[in-house]
Amino acid sequence: MNRFFLTLLVLLASLRMMSAGWHDVPLQSQITHVQPMTGLVLWEDLAHRLYTTYGQSHAMEFAYLPPCRVVTGCDDDGTVHYDWSYLETLLDDIKGRSHQAVLRFFYEYPGETMVDGNEGTTAVPAYIKARSDYHETFSHTGDGACYYADWSNAELKRFTKQFYADFAARYASDPRIAFIEVGFGHWSEYHIYDGSNTNIQLGKNFPTKEYQKEFFLHLASVMPIPWAISIDAASTKYAPFRSDAELRALRFGLFDDSFMHQNHELSSGDGYNEQCWLNMGFEEHWQTGVCGGEVSYYTKNDQPGFTNPAGMYGHTWEEQAAKYHITFMIANNNPGGKNDYNNPSRFKECSMASGYHFEVMRCQTDGAQTCLTVTNKGVAPLYRDAYFAIGTVRSGESLRGLLPGESLKVTIPASLSSAADGTLLHKPVIVSDYILDTQQIEYDCRLTTTSVSSLSVPASSSLSSRSSYNLRGQSVPRSTRGIVISRGCKFVNK
Repeated sequence: MNRFFLTLLVLLASLRMMSAGWHDVPLQSQITHVQPMTGLVLWEDLAHRLYTTYGQSHAMEFAYLPPCRVVTGCDDDGTVHYDWSYLETLLDDIKGRSHQAVLRFFYEYPGETMVDGNEGTTAVPAYIKARSDYHETFSHTGDGACYYADWSNAELKRFTKQFYADFAARYASDPRIAFIEVGFGHWSEYHIYDGSNTNIQLGKNFPTKEYQKEFFLHLASVMPIPWAISIDAASTKYAPFRSDAELRALRFGLFDDSFMHQNHELSSGDGYNEQCWLNMGFEEHWQTGVCGGEVSYYTKNDQPGFTNPAGMYGHTWEEQAAKYHITFMIANNNPGGKNDYNNPSRFKECSMASGYHFEVMRCQTDGAQTCLTVTNKGVAPLYRDAYFAIGTVRSGESLRGLLPGESLKVTIPASLSSAADGTLLHKPVIVSDYILDTQQIEYDCRLTTTSVSSLSVPASSSLSSRSSYNLRGQSVPRSTRGIVISRGCKFVNK
């Protein structure tokens, strides 16, 4: 009997010594929702109407922002005055559905009446339009009636830079906003369609290449919200990116507003879109700049059809999302499709096939701190800071920028504590200042059993290798729920 208790004391002492070093901890977690700042996107008005059926199938909503709706005037010294209530109402409405916003600023929107009830009115602030040196042009283009901002005007150019600086100063850390899209031309998509009989005239209805460079260098210096520009900026006729190394070195993302149309790929058509992605350097830019856009409207079947599990035009959504490292994609007409795959479940599935996807591969603690090995099994990185945390204590390492297929070790200066049955009292969670308080970044983890180093036990000991004990030293069956010591190893049975 004395020999038994002596051996047991050695065993427990060894376990205590091991607790002072690093040892593995069981951890269970599962991703069950569309992750914040990822997935398919609906326009905010449709998202409102479909909330009861599609509300859990996407995490973001899209909206245009006309600068004239928030600008009230400007002082002689250049100070711009704002009334942000229009945007605040929009953002609060989207937040009320536990979604974040993807915003696009614009000056030209052919045929649209949202500015003043008249078709094609520019979204240039009224104080600029009232200037005697400001002169817009008009054309009834193939896209509809459209007035064009006067890019010869010095105040328009100054204001445009100032507007983004002022917007960033107010909203840089606002968790209601996920991403912004910027650009020039129709819908800020960096084009005026050739078939419209309206030609791009640099310095008149479109900014000069010199101003474009000035603007984007400025934007990169003031805008911490991840921003993207259209792949149509690959044009060498009216955009400077392809020939300017300084611009190409900026951290910008890309959006494609005719994604997955029939001739999108070089392998299946003229490949204009894919070539634009390549010309804009997406093979490097996706690692630091968010990539997204809108599914094609080239045919009435493109938006409803892209979620077909069998694919569309020879490509599945999952394949294309991975190829272009897609984080978000507007798919407003998909829910209205009549196919059996036009449903909330498939919409959610496609949402979850984009963006980041974290999995914890190992969890260890030394009693004072916790170390996690995290892998990104998604198709794109996370573009804003997020941290593992235990309680209120965060890891020193951010998950931002962790590329697909790569792993990262993060250390939280806090220990994990368990109940008597081995259940963790405070499971590690992922926290971020850039998501809503109703959202949660989830992770997968299936660490069910933790083993410790073998302990030296005399062969003649009555503590047989076939015996199993609980932490009180009582002999128990090997299958007993909780922590069981057997054959020199510690096991956690669920």
